[in-house]
Amino acid sequence: MPDLWLEKRHLASGSGDVIGIDEVGRGPWAGPVTAAAFWINPNCFDQLPPELDDSKKLSAAKRALIFAALTGSDHAFSVVSIAAAEIDRIGIHGATFLAMRQAATKLQALLMSRWNATVSLCLVDGNIDPDLGMPVKTIIKGDSLSCSIAAASIIAKETRDNLMRDLALDHAVYGWDSNMGYGTKSHSDALHAYGISEHHRRSFAPIKRLLQP
Repeated sequence: MPDLWLEKRHLASGSGDVIGIDEVGRGPWAGPVTAAAFWINPNCFDQLPPELDDSKKLSAAKRALIFAALTGSDHAFSVVSIAAAEIDRIGIHGATFLAMRQAATKLQALLMSRWNATVSLCLVDGNIDPDLGMPVKTIIKGDSLSCSIAAASIIAKETRDNLMRDLALDHAVYGWDSNMGYGTKSHSDALHAYGISEHHRRSFAPIKRLLQP
């Protein structure tokens, strides 16, 4: 289970506040990539949901409950989604890092305006520095180690899943309300039967092949 050791150690140094950053949706054939940044209020460390964990380890029902608890608390977060067209333009890695940078910048502005707090460290899941314009510590499997990153992973996952459910209302044939845009057999079958939509990532190989004459 993730804990607050990294956050508490940094706060003890007196350097400033800590936020966690994670993303979801790099692999799907359709829909956005989404990144979230999350700040755990140091005055509310003892008010985190006890089952807070990496979003991938949680059932959909439990994840939704934790999402509600996190968004209804005195913590703070921001979330940014980059659409398929922009993913095609700058690549999935570029779009992922863009979403992370925008989420971090938005959260920093929110913290300054509401709490007069300054972000001095970003804990980022993974091993690549996304060049956020502020200090970064990358952590492999960070969503299983840091509560801030775990919270960000849940915010990102729930936000993106809800976006895909909304898109599915007008594109029911692809099953996005259940496959979330990933390359399932039913999604592939629908692509061959109905063609691609404006939300498909044309730069991804399975979609690109369908576009070839």
